[in-house]
Amino acid sequence: MRAFVVVAIFGGGFAHATLGPALRIADVAPDIPLIVVVLLALRRGPEFGCGAGFVAGLLQDAASGGLLGVQALTKALIGFLIGGLGGRLRVGQPLVQVPGLVLLTITEGLARFALLKLFHFPAPFGELMAYVILPQALYNGFLGAALVLALTWAETTTERVS
Repeated sequence: MRAFVVVAIFGGGFAHATLGPALRIADVAPDIPLIVVVLLALRRGPEFGCGAGFVAGLLQDAASGGLLGVQALTKALIGFLIGGLGGRLRVGQPLVQVPGLVLLTITEGLARFALLKLFHFPAPFGELMAYVILPQALYNGFLGAALVLALTWAETTTERVS
């Protein structure tokens, strides 16, 4: 199981670096590491979500060449929050996970914007919301829905075989 988790975290970063540009639609790319962090945090809890988010975000920061630690901090916070809420809410249903992923993508984008504003990031808020955060949230929702359905199918297939 540990090998799967390591592969998932590093695979999400690798997929973001290699498949992200190929999956880009009109300058909108999915945030694959965030999708992986949310799905892992829902299944493994807040501490694991925080650690997975930090590692995935740090890898994403290192690959992008931007300000090191911004993605790591925001993804760690999102992983911790969704991992904590996962135990309290009924988030095992795909119809709850996908809208949650969309809301978490918006939250992560806003947190990243707030951190970058501390360093005088020059982008206006309205343009960033309209052209970056909201389109990426919708794209993550569609991609996350496909992944959640694939995971649900794999889990039911594994249970039938066992």
